Amino acid sequence: MDLLATTSAVAVSSYALLSTIYKSAQALYAQPVNPSSLQNDLGQAEAVLPSVDVIVPCFNEDPHTLSECLASIASQDYAGKLQVVVIDDGSANRDLVGPVHKTYASDPRFRIILLAKNVGKRKAQIAAIRSSSGDLVLNVDSDTILAADVVTKLVLKMQDADVGAAMGQLIASNRNETWLTKLIDMEYWLACNEERAAQARFGAVMCCCGPCAMYRRSALALLLDQYETQFFRGKPSDFGEDRHLTILMLKAGFRTEYVPDAIAATVVPDSLGPYLRQQLRWARSTFRDTFLALRLLPELDRYLTLDVVGQNLGPLLLALSSLAALAQFIIGGSVAWWTVLTIAAMTMVRCSVAAFRARDMRFLGFSLHTPINIFLLLPLKAYALCTLSNSDWLSRKVTVQSTGEKKAIIPHPIAGTGPARSGVSSSAIRKPGLSHRPSGLAATDGVCGRD
Repeated sequence: MDLLATTSAVAVSSYALLSTIYKSAQALYAQPVNPSSLQNDLGQAEAVLPSVDVIVPCFNEDPHTLSECLASIASQDYAGKLQVVVIDDGSANRDLVGPVHKTYASDPRFRIILLAKNVGKRKAQIAAIRSSSGDLVLNVDSDTILAADVVTKLVLKMQDADVGAAMGQLIASNRNETWLTKLIDMEYWLACNEERAAQARFGAVMCCCGPCAMYRRSALALLLDQYETQFFRGKPSDFGEDRHLTILMLKAGFRTEYVPDAIAATVVPDSLGPYLRQQLRWARSTFRDTFLALRLLPELDRYLTLDVVGQNLGPLLLALSSLAALAQFIIGGSVAWWTVLTIAAMTMVRCSVAAFRARDMRFLGFSLHTPINIFLLLPLKAYALCTLSNSDWLSRKVTVQSTGEKKAIIPHPIAGTGPARSGVSSSAIRKPGLSHRPSGLAATDGVCGRD
């Protein structure tokens, strides 16, 4: 019993010390810089603006969701040349999404590509990139709605030739549906406006999230072959494409950036099953690419080393203290007060700081994430680490449901996109001040948007 109590106390004390140092540095570097130093004039002649290709891979997407995504792209206020490639990756519900394709097929900016069979998101994305020619490439998930100025804001950041990739801020378009979507929305805010914002201070965002990320074509041209042929332990590695492509950009010497006022609203899981499947896939991809990223750390600012240590060693220490406390409870019927008090105090400090920074008291409710993290996410990450070779997407399947004489193909939510929404209009995207900027991805959870 004494050994368990000591182990738990030492582990939780080490966790508290590491988290305090890491989160304090993160909060310091996440503070916004003077925007005037970053502004360049985009109000130039249209001819000098870079051309932008928007790539939208689709697979069994809900027609209404896809329609809203494409409508938000069509409504972009960008003054330069904008082309959109919608690539359907062998969907089984093409009879349902056909009318959406038809609507945009008449728009000269849009091109619809229908693949004969499902090849996976990464390969579909690469096929679309190779069939386009714009100076910049914006990857957008088919369940994401962009604010009207997203392309303009990201292009502004990409004016620096050293920047190879830039991501916008993610919010949950369905955040008001369930307690879980509210929690994920706060998680997204934290990851975007703490983790990514701090990394961007050093030009090294470690994952430009899939729902809204822009890339420089000249940089992509150097990396597409590596990106397409990623292997892990001799097997093709297809998921986690956003994180892997970001790491490749950093390896090639490009900066990766975060643009907080380029707002993209995306659908998130509204129940624990899809959420945990999403987190399992993300955990595997995060572990795989963290091994790759370790080689980069000597070339980056020391804060990035602290960031990697905080995100990986912190959860390990928390898991160790929790396991020791659980064993102590099972054997002796009690838990060391120091362990419980430390975890509770760390939780409330983190939530209070987030509520202050976001000017939103709802972040106090993010304390609910702690028991979910300890009892669900930490065991899931341990399982992910033990099954790293598993490349199952855990993705959307379709079932045939009888509807009288006709049969409708009903998409099941991809683990990682959440359910098809009944309808989230572009009004769900506000020009948020800190009061609205909902969640991002919690740094310790390695969240990175739909991959």
